[in-house]
Formats: sequence, structure tokens, C-alpha cells
Amino acid sequence: MSTFTIPTLETERLILRAPCAGDMEHEYRFYASKASHFVGGPISAEQTWRTIASVIGHWMLRGFGLWALEEKATGTYQGRTGLWHPEGWPEREIGWTLMEHGQGKGYATEAALKAREYAYTKLGWKTAISLIDPANEGSINVAKRLSATPDGTFKHERFGHMHVWRHPGPEAA
Repeated sequence: MSTFTIPTLETERLILRAPCAGDMEHEYRFYASKASHFVGGPISAEQTWRTIASVIGHWMLRGFGLWALEEKATGTYQGRTGLWHPEGWPEREIGWTLMEHGQGKGYATEAALKAREYAYTKLGWKTAISLIDPANEGSINVAKRLSATPDGTFKHERFGHMHVWRHPGPEAA
């Protein structure tokens, strides 16, 4: 039996940690709402459970993945940010999904910068993308704050046409 460790990282305001069962109530509410439409929702609680199980399984299969975001000041779960490359993705990605109560606070940018630093310094990545729905203005703004630039499109089998945003490489980041 293989084991794996999800490292814990910290930023000024956040702890990037392994997902846990306590996060699920937030995920169930998020994925039941229209706020989840850019990430495949709304979906049922059963489908949400499988989605989060795939987030955890990604760590085992790829050696990297998405961290749960916990606000240091309150201990409140804010969403997920990290490194993503499931089957069907064109390249390794830096991604983020924030719960509604975590949006508009700069958490996605703060956590994505830490995840990108980890990808470049610990994993040796030379590049990364973010796939963003063309109508997702919030995520486009995060990509811009991360100094990512438009780099074409990608047609995903479930999500349709996505814009590819290229992150600056390790030397520029």
C-alpha cells in the first residue's frame, strides 16, 4: 500500500492544508448553488463527495494537487487552490475555487502565488497554465494579478471552450 503526504504551506492570512471531512459542509452548499457553475455545478451531494475525493486522489496519482484554504484568523474553510493536472487537461495548471464567503478578499491570488512558488521551487516546473471560462471575470482578474497572460484556447469535453492563461516562468515569477 502506498502512502502520500500533503504538505502544509502558509501565507500571511491562510493555511494551505490537506482537505478534511470538516470542509464538506461548505463544499455541499457551494456545489448545490449557482455559484459553482464555472466548476461543473450545481451538482448533488453525492457528486460533490466524488469531486472532493478526486481532489484528494490527485495527490496520490500525481504527487501534487489542490490544498484546502483555511483562514488563519478564524479557522474557516475558504475553498481550494493548488496544482492540477487530471486526465484530459492540456498541461499542469494552477487552479482555484473559493466558497462564496471567501471571494473578494484576495485569497485566490495569495494562495495561488504560494502554490506556484511550490510548483517552481519544490517540483521544478518550468511553466503552468490556468484554464478559465471566458465568462469568469473573477478568475480572469486573479490570473491578471498573477501576471498570467492569454495563451490560446482549449476545448474541454465537459466544460467547453476555456481560455488558457500562461503563468510567468520561475525566472520571472
